[in-house]
Amino acid sequence: MVATSLDVFREHGGRIDAASALFPLAPRPWIDLSTGISPWAYPHADLAHSVFARLPEADHIAELEHAAATAFGVEDPSQVVAVPGTDLALRLLEPIFHERKVAVVRPGYSGHLLAWKHSSVTEATSESLEQAAGSNDVIILANPNNPDGRTICPDRLRAVAKRLAARGGMLVIDEAYADIVPENSLCTAASDGILVFRSFGKFFGLAGLRLGFVVTSRHAMSFRQLIGDWPVCGPAVDIGIAAYRDSHWQSAQRQRLLHAGADLDALLLATGFELKGGTPLYRLVRCADADALFRRLAMRGILIRPLNEDSRLVRIGLPADDDQWTRLYVALQ
Repeated sequence: MVATSLDVFREHGGRIDAASALFPLAPRPWIDLSTGISPWAYPHADLAHSVFARLPEADHIAELEHAAATAFGVEDPSQVVAVPGTDLALRLLEPIFHERKVAVVRPGYSGHLLAWKHSSVTEATSESLEQAAGSNDVIILANPNNPDGRTICPDRLRAVAKRLAARGGMLVIDEAYADIVPENSLCTAASDGILVFRSFGKFFGLAGLRLGFVVTSRHAMSFRQLIGDWPVCGPAVDIGIAAYRDSHWQSAQRQRLLHAGADLDALLLATGFELKGGTPLYRLVRCADADALFRRLAMRGILIRPLNEDSRLVRIGLPADDDQWTRLYVALQ
């Protein structure tokens, strides 16, 4: 019964309520290291009352998309579509690519499979991309990948996309973790054969805003029509514009995440764990029993992420401050 109760934590991170119910004696506050979201958020100022009281104007949303396009290196802002989180946008792929042959690269983000509720999909691997491009119309993958952090060379992805485009197909790339290493992004190559998803909340530490973007030349209008006139809320528009224009903060955030990731590596190795991959926002760790480690840390008020793919793998995110680092170190020992 206890093993079954852990299934909810394998679906995705951030299940603090469920963890509190299952481990009522755990110390508070909880340290949530399960999500892969930056523990340091963009410091937005107080917002004007009008941002909450009125629907965002079309010009204001266009300003947000222009700011994001500049940050992504996209010359044509009309190719950047603001969406209320990339998870919802993923679920719009099915109506746009209805009755097309789809391959989803595994292992990877579970939402890539869940997006196709009424369609059959095949599974591919990062090693079989070229083969999959010869027999499918749409291929979906994450780059960097979640959870192992695997990165595929941009030149190879361009070649796969070119092969798909020749058949009227599309390579869909989820770049949820690309802000940290932007040189690997293919936003600048978004064309007839490439469609890119970009997340806002992970890098900027503001997942609750539910803000993301689709970068596409061929299907921008399709996404806009499906989402409607007010795709994102007013606060998300204001904060998104400020954050994407703040290149100094973005540069500092990248350095902070890279340094914290290196510190997490050192802590995990010092406490006897095997590193199996990850991104600067989290590490993938192999242990003898992932469920046992999950319970041990949860009883100490620390939430991590066990994975469906392997009973020995867990994902551990970045602590926010010295107190959290100390609690994690003691719990791991």
